[in-house]
Amino acid sequence: MKTNTENSSAKPRFAVALATVFGTGRLPLVPGTFGAVVGVGIGCLMAWATGALAAGGRVSPRFLGIYLAVNVVIALAGVWAASLTSDFLRHKDPPSVVIDEVSGQLIAFAGFLGGLAGLNWKSLVLGFILFRGFDVLKPFPARRAEWLPGGWGVMADDWFAGAYAAIALWLTHRYLL
Repeated sequence: MKTNTENSSAKPRFAVALATVFGTGRLPLVPGTFGAVVGVGIGCLMAWATGALAAGGRVSPRFLGIYLAVNVVIALAGVWAASLTSDFLRHKDPPSVVIDEVSGQLIAFAGFLGGLAGLNWKSLVLGFILFRGFDVLKPFPARRAEWLPGGWGVMADDWFAGAYAAIALWLTHRYLL
């Protein structure tokens, strides 16, 4: 008798690829950290492509629209992919699923939106560190959100971690940077 992991015809290949961010989640030791690094990269790429980096850290309305649209698409695709992948692997929140870290990391940089925080290398590094810290600590209600059904539970705890990191990043930028 074949299990899901042995039956390649039943494997939701695209969902698994998306959920693992095309294999990033299979990197050894700290797959969530690698997923967050991909989120930083996507944020930087969007900032560069829209001219936000060239504007001396000031965020344009064009960047705001693109950033929000990409974040919503990643979040919704993540819910779908995480649901199928966790069902296939028979694990509520498989460590190889890192699309949630990508989405949460992008939320952590929400302080850049509307010019609330400066977009510079210090903010990027601090936003990464803050997100990973809140993702590991899972302050209320993040840990509770893990119990939501399917991909919602996989994704929601990282959305909360991203929101906490965004607030902390904004406060740090406002008062320290």
